[in-house]
Amino acid sequence: MKTETSTISPKHSVLAQMIPVMLCFFAMGFVDLVGTASNYVQKDLGLTDAQANLFPSLVFFWFLIFSVPTGLLMNRIGRKNTVLLSLAVTLVSLVVPMFGEGFAVMLIAFSMLGIGNALMQTSLNPLVSNLIAPARLASTLTFGQFVKAIASFLAPIIAAWGATTLLPTGHLGWRMLFPIYAVVCLISIAALGMTRIEEEPADKASGFGACLRLLGNPFILLCFLGILCHVGIDVGTNTTAPKLLIERQGMALEEAGFATSLYFIFRTAGCFLGAFILRKVQARSFFAVSVAMMLAAMCMLFFVDSLPLLYLSIALIGFGNSNIFSIIFAQALNARPDKKNEVSGLMIMGLFGGTIFPLAMGYASDALGGQYGAIAVMTVGVAYLLAYTFKIKKA
Repeated sequence: MKTETSTISPKHSVLAQMIPVMLCFFAMGFVDLVGTASNYVQKDLGLTDAQANLFPSLVFFWFLIFSVPTGLLMNRIGRKNTVLLSLAVTLVSLVVPMFGEGFAVMLIAFSMLGIGNALMQTSLNPLVSNLIAPARLASTLTFGQFVKAIASFLAPIIAAWGATTLLPTGHLGWRMLFPIYAVVCLISIAALGMTRIEEEPADKASGFGACLRLLGNPFILLCFLGILCHVGIDVGTNTTAPKLLIERQGMALEEAGFATSLYFIFRTAGCFLGAFILRKVQARSFFAVSVAMMLAAMCMLFFVDSLPLLYLSIALIGFGNSNIFSIIFAQALNARPDKKNEVSGLMIMGLFGGTIFPLAMGYASDALGGQYGAIAVMTVGVAYLLAYTFKIKKA
């Protein structure tokens, strides 16, 4: 029987290694600029909603295509080198818009941004497992999500600053977002490239079919479906929250958009607090409390119409959903430590739930003539996470 050995770096070097890794998590957040940028591109080029929505849709498409192959690639070139490759692709995606502003140019840029992020999310998370003991993996990944959220927050702020301050008389000022993030990406490449990280040797490279067959492991399949539900609830809430306020409060879209900001505020706060709570509390207990928050919120959304309670429900979903990804991802990696690369690819492929859930929510809402349909679809995802809670393994 094969004996598992975990390659964890000495304590004195962990901090020096984690700083470049966390900088990479910041770079991972660059993908969220697509939401802000697509609105500016739509205005600049006079695009229809369907054309503009093609940009964010590309992100989830590339997760479906590249996640599993990236897991296999890590077996050949290593996790650190794969992260460096992802940063290089991301850098190119940020440089391309500096040389043009046409629809085709932006399509290429956002496609490469999605591909780079798929490579990064698949390789960066298991790279952390080389630095952190299994018991602390979930809390560390949660802190990484908090760092990632900082970049997500800054994107619309930088774009607005460029559009209104830097070039107030033109329409290209918001594009300063790209060179600023490109510089940060370069720094990330240099910092990680100079950092020595010992990786456990990979087993014989698996094939694509062998990788997918890991879904035959019941627990890995449960984790994959859990990631799919988490992302579906995340994207679904961002999409539905403003519509709920418009439908039940008669708000204008500009005012109702605060619901999305509220969700991200509490999701970011949850990531920050979860990084510390998970060091003291069992993952199963914290997961159960998080899911209970979301279930309570979904029940409230079916029945309440008052603005304070609607805001409370959205905040509960944001806080409750903030640590779900990290806990499930850590559980999956620790369940098959001999196949971390392949498992990571499968889990990141689950981000395709961000495409499946909104489609189902849209059809359900149309069928019921209101956002109750969307809430019902998200509630199914929360119910699954509740069932998954009882399968979580104690650290």
